[in-house]
Amino acid sequence: GQFALLTVPGITGARAYSMVNFEGAARRLSFVVKKKPGGAVSEWLFSKGVEGTRLGLFAPLGHATYEPGLPKHVLCIAGGSGIAGMMSILQRAGETGHFAGWDGHVYFGVRSERDGFFLDALQALKARHPARLAVTIALSDEDVPASLAAAYPGLAFARGLVHAVAGERMRGRFADVRAYVAGPPPMVDASLRLLLREARLSPADIRYDKFS
Repeated sequence: GQFALLTVPGITGARAYSMVNFEGAARRLSFVVKKKPGGAVSEWLFSKGVEGTRLGLFAPLGHATYEPGLPKHVLCIAGGSGIAGMMSILQRAGETGHFAGWDGHVYFGVRSERDGFFLDALQALKARHPARLAVTIALSDEDVPASLAAAYPGLAFARGLVHAVAGERMRGRFADVRAYVAGPPPMVDASLRLLLREARLSPADIRYDKFS
């Protein structure tokens, strides 16, 4: 659930990206980078001839982390590329046997079917923990295509903003929950209001990252 600061030669300032993998001894780090029009780093990254460029790296950072042995159900609410850090949390929790005794609730929000990714990986995670892990994909800008639901029978789908979908489906199930939230600032702010005002979670049980 942590992130790294990357610096690119010739581009001013560092950029923060959440790490998908979590292994302490890993020699390769995986990130989700969204190509944004006018984004200096992302446009550089998706251009030709960048392979082999030496980058600056400062990591790990952030407190939106999962600690093995956590005596809580896990709730993940992610918007867009915010799913990156959630994947490391879910994989780590699964490998340490967390879902043998505790539930996992994952809500991943994207605009449309075209914007979805990691669906194969999320379905594989669900298949490894069928009794205790639930994954819901929320589409904010379109109804759920029947073909999408048929392609991923292990996942649930809903139309709506991800924080609203999570609030509706988690109603009455917030006891003993540690919540992780990541995504664009408006989505994170809406999720925090849900968790603090409606779910009445303790701030100590809410970990979040905001980014655009």
